[in-house]
Amino acid sequence: MDILLNAVEARVLGTLVEKDITTPEYYPLSLNALVNACNQKNNREPVMSLDETAVREALDGLQQQRLAGPARGADSRVTKYEHRTQEVFNFTRGETALLCVLLLRGPQTPRELRARAERLHRFEHLDEVQASLQRLMQREPPLAQMLPRQLGTKEARYMHLLSGSVEVAASEAAHPAVESPGAFGGGDRLSRLESEVAELRKEVSELKEQIASLLRQGGTK
Repeated sequence: MDILLNAVEARVLGTLVEKDITTPEYYPLSLNALVNACNQKNNREPVMSLDETAVREALDGLQQQRLAGPARGADSRVTKYEHRTQEVFNFTRGETALLCVLLLRGPQTPRELRARAERLHRFEHLDEVQASLQRLMQREPPLAQMLPRQLGTKEARYMHLLSGSVEVAASEAAHPAVESPGAFGGGDRLSRLESEVAELRKEVSELKEQIASLLRQGGTK
């Protein structure tokens, strides 16, 4: 089955998976609870401001792809919603945790994934994260992909493929636009460099003053 999620569908699916694991006592979620969970500011990147219409449309899209829908057998006057990723993919707990964090926070390194997936599943070692990522990448079709390393970074990042190919994103990651300081965090890097240069200049100036003081003291003896 071909799966192609838009950004809102990815956020809704990731949120349902997260709440299923972290707050099972409140799961499945009502539409209102799901909207609030999608819009929460922690553990989300980017932070969104979705309304009920947008979330309802995303649920319709996920239901068409058999990934989520109204909870079965729920004894409630209010319709509640659940994800169905386990039925579709038969994930291990580690795979579920990693895919959830990738859906909610975008491309991340294995170290970032291990730390952020802690409340969903505890990976004892980084090798376990790598092994789970490999299983996601080796599925048919693949569900994750490694992006080329960004300049100045030691670790490669990984991204889910439920929203399609990431060839363009990979190309941009490999060749960030240096001519635009604001692109891909360039403004932050420039600010850091300017700060470091200013600090170095300050240190050099202080050293010069210390040397001049020592020379003056030597000359008075």
